[in-house]
Amino acid sequence: MKYILIIAALSIMSCNSSTSKKESKTVDIGAQKEITQTPLEQSIERGSIVYREFCAQCHRPKGNGVGRSYPPLAGSDWLTDKRTESIHAVKYGLKGPIEVIGEKYDNVMAPMGLSDEEIADVMNYTMNTWGNTQKEMVTVKEVAAVEK
Repeated sequence: MKYILIIAALSIMSCNSSTSKKESKTVDIGAQKEITQTPLEQSIERGSIVYREFCAQCHRPKGNGVGRSYPPLAGSDWLTDKRTESIHAVKYGLKGPIEVIGEKYDNVMAPMGLSDEEIADVMNYTMNTWGNTQKEMVTVKEVAAVEK
């Protein structure tokens, strides 16, 4: 009888052991799921990285700008109303007065040395973030056409 109880106890422990292994096992569904992004979504994703590395220091992580020194990009009428000038500013820098959301700014923005693709990406990011929306995607071809 003792042997039957020992065998039964070992069987139960073995069942519990395999059950707990199954409960702790995780399945990486993400690897099986295919996500399709539009070209604009891909550009915005890349642009967010460019923004963090080159723009956030002055324009702040949420695009709020800094006082009278650096204009906000969040809700910026300058981005939407002056598309070519915005591209030009990112590509070549900006010096001289501008008006953004009714406030005047007169500071210097140095050129960042970005490629045309990085400029298109960061423009798509800033023009589609923080309440900004655009109807047409900024393309590398459009950026390349903006001359000094």
